[in-house]
Amino acid sequence: MSNPCREVITLQLGHYSNFVGTHWWNLQDASLSYDPETPLGDVQSDVVFREGQTLGGHVTHTPRLIAMDLKGSLRTLRQEGSLYDPGKDTSAVTWEGNLMMHEESPPAKNPFLEDLDKLDVTGAVSVDTVNSQLDRIQKGYRLEGSVRVWSDFLRIHLHPQGDSLHFAFGQGEALLQGSVLEDLEDRLHFFVEECDYLQGFQVLCDLADGFAGLGSKVTEMLQDSYGGRGILTWGLAPVSHPNSTPMKDIYHHLNCTLGTVHLASNSSFFCPLTLRGGFGRRPSSSTTFPHLTCDPSLWYHSSSVLALALDALTLPYRLRNNSVPMWQVADTLAVSGRKVVAAYGALPFPMMHGSSLPDALSACADALPWKPLSACPEAGDGRCYGQWATLKGFEGQKLISSLAPGTKPPTPLHSLHSGEDVLAAYISSFYPTSPLALQLASTPSKLTPPFPQIFSRSLDAQGFLQSQPAPPGSRVPVVSSVPVMTSLQSGPALDPWLSELHRAASTFDIRRLAPSFLSQGPEMADYKEALEQLRLMARCYRDDIDIPETGDN
Repeated sequence: MSNPCREVITLQLGHYSNFVGTHWWNLQDASLSYDPETPLGDVQSDVVFREGQTLGGHVTHTPRLIAMDLKGSLRTLRQEGSLYDPGKDTSAVTWEGNLMMHEESPPAKNPFLEDLDKLDVTGAVSVDTVNSQLDRIQKGYRLEGSVRVWSDFLRIHLHPQGDSLHFAFGQGEALLQGSVLEDLEDRLHFFVEECDYLQGFQVLCDLADGFAGLGSKVTEMLQDSYGGRGILTWGLAPVSHPNSTPMKDIYHHLNCTLGTVHLASNSSFFCPLTLRGGFGRRPSSSTTFPHLTCDPSLWYHSSSVLALALDALTLPYRLRNNSVPMWQVADTLAVSGRKVVAAYGALPFPMMHGSSLPDALSACADALPWKPLSACPEAGDGRCYGQWATLKGFEGQKLISSLAPGTKPPTPLHSLHSGEDVLAAYISSFYPTSPLALQLASTPSKLTPPFPQIFSRSLDAQGFLQSQPAPPGSRVPVVSSVPVMTSLQSGPALDPWLSELHRAASTFDIRRLAPSFLSQGPEMADYKEALEQLRLMARCYRDDIDIPETGDN
């Protein structure tokens, strides 16, 4: 059933969140088509994009996005954008005194941005033509050594009302006031007022730095001003930070602790996203995937993996048909006020080319194919308060078995008659008594330059497993799409995760180890109150605790 377009406004707060967001928007842009003759895919792009026109009359789609980051993060990108460029302002205030001019050399552009500049002649050709020409280049860009900031691999155009709020970084909580607050409110109102059916906000927020404090204030403002809308917050954290020190590690942990408490409180649900093995000062090994060859310590790589997962995690409220609004997704997962959820993903989903979904899942009969994306291992005891699973990108493959009449099904999954039944039966074999919602979408995530080629030789160009991996020394196919399976869960596994976060923060003598943290941020009483809220939050995920129903966002 087709749905009306329920718009979503995206906020990206922090440098790593903008790394993830840039990859995510590049994935959305790769699936856009301006050609009315092109068949529509599963995703309704207008949920997150707004339509406009260049001065030359060409149709454009720009993100309904507000991004906040450190000063200098734009590098080669103009803050006011280029699609709607009215030309340089020729008016100037004259100065009749002596004048000395200092001209700074512009930052050098990497090969991807240079190619984009050659194709991007806005006003002369359509944006769709630029995209299709860029896709045909299919260069094996190796940007690992040249990506310094997220705008170094940004494929899309930003709207002047929605590009980066360019400010020098200060203490997060104190920052959202004065002109910064007014600017944010103005840009929010611009997007909100043009929406017909605004369903809510998706917030990507750095969790380990001062942007966690900024995010807590932004989500509080959203809750106060748009309390009836969904606020789905994703707390992003890299595996490692450049030039880190033991003192900085303490600050990272404290920011994660306070960010988790406040972002969860102000959101419909809060989900941390990271490839870290944990949020402690000595985390276990980072999450790895059997068919990926990425370097988790590279932000350019790790953010691409999280963006690929986020493309599937956010799918339920972006579908063209049978979409589910944000508030319903949140209500399904945030059971009895448990607002923290954990994410898991199979990236890519291990499906053999030419096989069926029952075949693929039967090969994973002993263990679920997904890995932790929230530094929260599954409990393994089959308990879950709520779960939302998504399978995306099986285009061209069979969802059910095609056995000849009279043939005995090799497994119970092979006897089922729909993909939904197959996936539900498989997940229920691990979570037999847990509520489950799921959605399937055949259209894959389209991987176009400059998405990094981080895939093993075992995959073909569509991201499916090959019967025989490409031999060493042979040309590895460029992977242009991948199937992905994700799961969002609320369950007892979050108790030890939250309890460890609380335990580690409680052992710090913050007055002695990090006195400047209090002088630049919360009062000691506020800090202790946040720790108590975190302790109570962890208790909510124990089966022997009765949690009263709440009507909060």
